[in-house]
Amino acid sequence: MTEGNRSRSGYLASLVMYALTVIAVAILGRLTHRRLPEAMSVQDLVTTAFAAHKLSRTVTKDAVVAPLRAPFTRPAGNGGPGEVMERPKAEDGVARGIGQLLTCPFCLDVWVVTGFTVGHVFAPRATRMIGESLAVLAGADFLHLAYATAQQIAEQ
Repeated sequence: MTEGNRSRSGYLASLVMYALTVIAVAILGRLTHRRLPEAMSVQDLVTTAFAAHKLSRTVTKDAVVAPLRAPFTRPAGNGGPGEVMERPKAEDGVARGIGQLLTCPFCLDVWVVTGFTVGHVFAPRATRMIGESLAVLAGADFLHLAYATAQQIAEQ
């Protein structure tokens, strides 16, 4: 199980942990007689998408969160505005898998969306409040970028 000369054991461990988490939540839902919502509203879908985007980028790219990623990552250059670029510290194993999750917003999105989905089942009001707050932050980020772009255009 190697990718080139790199083992995939860390990725396998991440998949197993994800599956065990989903199974444990499903069992907990069954034991507590939770029912899945019939469907998410369009508002919940859009809010969750923006919230997942913001939370994934915050965890994987924000400089302020770098100390939490530090055991598993190392600097790899400059990122976008207010962001850093990092890569996994470990070359193999579980530590590499964790490092990959903590440096890739696309990889972390699956976990974040799963967390929001579980939240909609077990704590829908709190999940909506957190999701809406993160969605507003994502919107503010896009406005900052749009403003900076407009400012650069105006200066030219």
